[in-house]
Amino acid sequence: MKGLVLLLEVFMMVSAIGLAEDSPRRVSHTAAVQLATSKVTPEYSPIAKQLKIQGSVELDAVISEDGSVEKVDIVSGNPVLTKPAAEALKKWHFKPFLDGDKPVKVIASFDFDFKL
Repeated sequence: MKGLVLLLEVFMMVSAIGLAEDSPRRVSHTAAVQLATSKVTPEYSPIAKQLKIQGSVELDAVISEDGSVEKVDIVSGNPVLTKPAAEALKKWHFKPFLDGDKPVKVIASFDFDFKL
């Protein structure tokens, strides 16, 4: 019985290591911006302007091996502002991030400030 439990524990550890290798690596905002080849500025929505909504939006972007934005997660910000910021960030493109010679998937944080 102890042998089976030990075997299961080893299997779970190996599985977790494999999952960790597939997960995106965190890179700094500065490093991500330096490799950006195409940036899209978020549009200030008419409703946000009318309601005089201002503020910062923080987003996390998963950038694929080919430099395209695969996924955007909203970290913080007014919902009226987060949608246009996320839509703009999804259109950004980056040079591939490399680990040696191999392109890797990364995650980086981005801030957008909306001011009238």
